[in-house]
Amino acid sequence: MTRLETLKARLLEVMGHRTVSLDERLGELTLVVAASHYLEAARLLRDDAGLGFDTLIDLCGLDYSAYGNGAYQGARFASVVHLLSVEHNWRLRLRVFCPDDDFPLVASLIEVWPAVGWFEREAFDLFGIVFEGHPDLRRLLTDYGFVGHPFRKDFPISGHVEMRYDPEQRRVIYQPVSIEPREITPRIIREDGYGQGR
Repeated sequence: MTRLETLKARLLEVMGHRTVSLDERLGELTLVVAASHYLEAARLLRDDAGLGFDTLIDLCGLDYSAYGNGAYQGARFASVVHLLSVEHNWRLRLRVFCPDDDFPLVASLIEVWPAVGWFEREAFDLFGIVFEGHPDLRRLLTDYGFVGHPFRKDFPISGHVEMRYDPEQRRVIYQPVSIEPREITPRIIREDGYGQGR
């Protein structure tokens, strides 16, 4: 039995009914759990001696609204956590889908892995995913008055407002975006010998 098969068997044994799916692709495992079992699953992954995922490497948000060119029919938002077991030297991707697309909400993992705090703030700021139980969930990368979540697929590329310095008021001001969207068509060059150095 390979190390990956050993990990997969242990995950199925420990997670049981909490497992929505467990997929192997490119030598890595992805465990999907329901939002209602997310916090419990995280504790099991950390505390079970056979698993021992003591280190959270990363957490990121995902927006599946444009996945598969619109053919995808599942929940829109997900949170993905990358875990490492130093003792067993194996890795795992843990994914949870937010059950409500209009108000994406999942439990915070901060009591399980305290290092997740900044990552959850980033996912909240950029995707609008709310992590219930996070002690300081506020924007991290965007400005205080920023409206919307810029990594959502439906967020306009040019944004809603632009910021500029006004020399008359001697301060930075916000105003509606003045950039007109345009389609750029590439120029086609049909010259003989173009780019071949003459």
